[in-house]
Amino acid sequence: MRGHTKIWPVLLALLVALSLEVAPLPASVDILRPPWMALTLIFWSMRQPGRFGVGVAWTMGLVLDVLTGSVLGQHALMLALSTYLTITFYQRLRVFPIWQQTLAVTGIISLYTLIGFWIDGMTSDLDGGVLRLMPIVSVLIVWPPLYWISDRLITPLMRD
Repeated sequence: MRGHTKIWPVLLALLVALSLEVAPLPASVDILRPPWMALTLIFWSMRQPGRFGVGVAWTMGLVLDVLTGSVLGQHALMLALSTYLTITFYQRLRVFPIWQQTLAVTGIISLYTLIGFWIDGMTSDLDGGVLRLMPIVSVLIVWPPLYWISDRLITPLMRD
């Protein structure tokens, strides 16, 4: 079959992202943890928007909610909105140079983080205060190498 793509590299990337989201870290480093699942879903929804869309993001968000013990639907909403924005602008995002793409992804992650901050505020769970915005800064550092690794090493595994 020509044009057939394998799904196992994406499933492996999502599993690694889930593992990185829940891996225990010291408190001083944990505030800098980038939202790995959101970054992974942004990459794959830019690559194949028809295949990895809002439904996959919602499902992975529910799994992440269960793993982290957060309000059920919190990560699902955050990931679904981030993925929706990515799919809406994927044609532009794919042709941006890496520095511009990094800024755009940081904007999407900023919205992701602020929605989480808002939901936590509604549920009176405001631990960390302004330091909860630090993952936005870490996205600026993490996105370029993550994009390069995913684009050069993982994406070729999907082809026959």
